[in-house]
Amino acid sequence: MPDVPSSSPAPTPSPASGPSPRWRRALTWWWTHVRRITVAIWTWLRTKAVYIWGKVRDPDLSKPKRALWATGGLASLGTVMGVVGLLLLMGYTILLWPFTPSVRDLRNAREIDPSVVVSADGVELTRYARQGREWRSLDDISPAVVEALVATEDRRFYSHSGVDLLGWAAVFKGALTGDGLRGASTITQQLARNLFPDDIGNSASVTRKIREAITARKIEGVYTKDEILELYLNTVPFLYNAHGIEMAARTYFSTSADDLDRLQAATLVGMLKGTSSYNPYRHPERALARRNVVLGQMVRFGDLPEAEAADLREQPLGLRFERQSIQRSRAPHFTEHVRVRLEAWADRTGYSLYGDGLTIHTTLDWRMQQDAQETATRFGDALQAVADVEWGRAEVSRLGTTTAPYVTASRTTEPFERFWTLRRDAADAFVRGTETYRRAVDAGEEPAAVLERLRSTESFVDSLRAVKMRLEVAMTAIEPETGHVKVWIGSRSFARSAYDHVARARRQPGSTFKPFLYARALEEGFRPDDVLPDEDVSIEMADGVIWQPANASGQSSGEMISLRDGLASSKNTIAARLVDEVGARDMARTARRMGITSDLEAVPSLALGTSDVSLLELTGAYATIASGGTRREPVTVTHITDRDGNEIARFEPDADRALDPEVAVDLLDMMRGVVDRGTGTEIRSAFSGRGDLAGKTGTTQDGADGWFLLMRPDLVTGAWVGFDDPRVTFRSSYWGQGGHNALRLVGDLNRTFQRDGLVDTNLAFPQPDPEADGPGVWDRVADWLAGVGDRLFGGEADVPDGYGPRTPGRGLDPRDDEIYPLPDRRDTRSRREEILAENEEWLDDAFDELDQIDDPILREAAREVLRRAAREVDRNGWRDGWADRVSGVRDRALAEARREIEREIADAFRDDKREEDARRAGPFEDEFVGDGDFRLEPLDEAPVAPEAPPAPQPQESPRSGDGGRIGF
Repeated sequence: MPDVPSSSPAPTPSPASGPSPRWRRALTWWWTHVRRITVAIWTWLRTKAVYIWGKVRDPDLSKPKRALWATGGLASLGTVMGVVGLLLLMGYTILLWPFTPSVRDLRNAREIDPSVVVSADGVELTRYARQGREWRSLDDISPAVVEALVATEDRRFYSHSGVDLLGWAAVFKGALTGDGLRGASTITQQLARNLFPDDIGNSASVTRKIREAITARKIEGVYTKDEILELYLNTVPFLYNAHGIEMAARTYFSTSADDLDRLQAATLVGMLKGTSSYNPYRHPERALARRNVVLGQMVRFGDLPEAEAADLREQPLGLRFERQSIQRSRAPHFTEHVRVRLEAWADRTGYSLYGDGLTIHTTLDWRMQQDAQETATRFGDALQAVADVEWGRAEVSRLGTTTAPYVTASRTTEPFERFWTLRRDAADAFVRGTETYRRAVDAGEEPAAVLERLRSTESFVDSLRAVKMRLEVAMTAIEPETGHVKVWIGSRSFARSAYDHVARARRQPGSTFKPFLYARALEEGFRPDDVLPDEDVSIEMADGVIWQPANASGQSSGEMISLRDGLASSKNTIAARLVDEVGARDMARTARRMGITSDLEAVPSLALGTSDVSLLELTGAYATIASGGTRREPVTVTHITDRDGNEIARFEPDADRALDPEVAVDLLDMMRGVVDRGTGTEIRSAFSGRGDLAGKTGTTQDGADGWFLLMRPDLVTGAWVGFDDPRVTFRSSYWGQGGHNALRLVGDLNRTFQRDGLVDTNLAFPQPDPEADGPGVWDRVADWLAGVGDRLFGGEADVPDGYGPRTPGRGLDPRDDEIYPLPDRRDTRSRREEILAENEEWLDDAFDELDQIDDPILREAAREVLRRAAREVDRNGWRDGWADRVSGVRDRALAEARREIEREIADAFRDDKREEDARRAGPFEDEFVGDGDFRLEPLDEAPVAPEAPPAPQPQESPRSGDGGRIGF
């Protein structure tokens, strides 16, 4: 939710915290004069004290006179010092006055009308009210409660003005005797503490007592005595989330506040001295004794006859204890996030979230949220079974590629049994982190013995496993065109884990960070079909450490791979070479523009996702891509209305251009490859994904975090899977990959949205224009390639090939919605043989034309592009639905070959130009700047060659991913 509301009507903001300018002037005047008076009094006291001391020690005076001088002098000085102390106390009180709750705050304290939070489709999600409270007017509360309360807590309640001056004698007596600042708190002062605990504090200090007294005095000026009693009885806490006398009556006696008898009223009032100490459920003996004390106070002040009190003292407590359920939120992580954000808005505008009856209109779609919660529960439980069984079995072999066999095996497998031996260091660290271990060690037990004892205690291990080995999931979905958050799943169960893994948790994103690298590369002029070698790479870091990232498989193909295929296959070697070209700082800046707000460490390994981010910001950044490069901050609240339906605030995100539209379109087209032929193909094959889809998988070191983000034109959905402690992971690399865990959540949810019509499968992203690069300056080469195309295929294809442009506005090509089945087996062999023969003939003809190029580098670069297209046709051309695509793929390959030749010639021209410029300028030295960029500095004379530094040695990368197999 953007922090700044629009110019819609809003109340006058309340004054900022702290004293106003008028108060500052008053305080300055007061301090100046108090300082002068204090100096004058101190000078007078010191002079008089010296004079009196001289008289007391004067040998010429008789002993009686000296004693008289001593007594009179002490009395005079004591009186003066008492007056000075009183003046200082008054001054300190004046000083604290502006730092106590304002009259506006006091009037807002009657939280009777809670705010209602509604979803975008009109479903009430929750109400913002003080939990466990139901308001009752004083007329609806038993008179016995009021009698017991006044007799026990504040017998002069109706005669003082918030502060009992007689009772303050107990405060000073306690301060002088060292018993602490106890007693003298009136009902009004207790109310002040209940309403404003943060402003007043809870320490036993003079400052707290003065703040409490000031606030009580203000309360007395705003409310009548009966209103104060009503406010107090509806806000006082009684444990078990029961706030107020009504909830206390239901909790302890299963009755209502107006039906409480004297015994029940005395028991509840008796708890106020210390709710934990006099809890009738936990400590019935103490509560019974305290109840009888309250009855005695009622007798003392005439509210209860002694004879009746004697009979009542013999009665048992008569508890009928029952915890009261409180209203829960339908989307608890989401509504709690909204509440925290809105409290800052309420502080600025003077509204109360808990008492002004506001209606908060959110962006959440309740239908989508229900589907997401069901998916998170079902697949969260299934993936938990996978982890339980993997760590519960002796062998590591996989039971299957679905969760079903693991769910079955989990019924007979001890969960995580092998973890305690195979990951002993982590398990021991978990034990040492428990309160049970710390208490035992603090009591003097030997740490090793405590560790071994707790590891062998089954109940302890079970409770620790339930916390540490619990798999968590998180999901969110955002509309790219508006920034509206439609889904928010913070954990598998709010009751088990209230921690929000959508906005609060920050984890390494792995390869889901790679699109920001490729976006930066496209901005710098790289093209999706530019190629880089898939070979082992070593990059020297700023500190001299050699970074050697490897692919997830641990192997490199040695082939030239396009950026498009490098992203689709999530090749770490390609990403490492690319970040070495574009620079980590520029990549981080691009990610920041697109919506990543967490701190990023601008090092090469950032390309593989080694800086922590939240799921919310990552999904929001992907929404920037899906919207064509326009960044919008994720929105959770659209507007707020008051109890009369008047709009008092509207929240709209700023739309900032983060990427050039052409860059966003090219990046989207590259990310289609992840879903169509890369690491995210299960979205279509296993979960029937339809429509124009793009996305990215992500996995961090050892499978600690699994990610998947899916983009469609009208919705971006993201999911994270992992354990709260990254030392706990899946045992196998297969299930630790985001393409096999988080993808299942997104795939199932997307399938449900398709089934229920919550997403439009006919929408399409804009398509890249294959002619955007133009023919270039090398017309001879372009004409030659065009001639090859005409001779081989009889002109350009008119039918879209599935990769090229689509007609704007007409949606997807229908063929893209199909899951292409295998052809009839009788036709498969003949069709494949036919395709292979066609490909060989096509390559032979094209290579014959390429042989006319003299430069072998240009010839080989173009050949590699054509070979890659031939391999794609070999793999897929025989499938149903590909007959019309083959010619398009080949045409596209010829266009790529043309651009490859242009690029090689242009690079050669730039190299020649650079060498010529260098010769004209004289000797230079290279000085590296930033992330691999360099500038040339002229030298006055030829430099002396320095001694060669020792070659840096490769180092094993840490878990952060600086060279680990971060993979998908």
